[in-house]
Amino acid sequence: MFANEISELIPALLILVGTIFTFLSAVGLVRFPDLYTRSHAASKSSTLGVLCTLLGTLCYFWISEGYFSIRLILGIFFVFLTTPVAAHLMCRAAYRSNLKLADESIQDDLKEVFERENG
Repeated sequence: MFANEISELIPALLILVGTIFTFLSAVGLVRFPDLYTRSHAASKSSTLGVLCTLLGTLCYFWISEGYFSIRLILGIFFVFLTTPVAAHLMCRAAYRSNLKLADESIQDDLKEVFERENG
């Protein structure tokens, strides 16, 4: 009986951690001042939140029902692969379109690089 409760507790904790990270991502989207910091919040914490939730779901079905889902593994793989790349590309396009950084930003490392490239 005790092992069964532990086997249900691990997936529940993973899903709870995933939910917390996803909630923090939503808070970051609302609170951060510009696209660059919002993109950081959306890509990092929501990726970790979705991965923990999917991993908890995978563990639950594998431990409780003996069902190993390759679809969940593929979902984890594609979220882990595509979300950071998409966030990077959006930030790069915004920077190349001269979208202003927030006033609170201290350092702009790319400014010198783009000034050298554009003459």
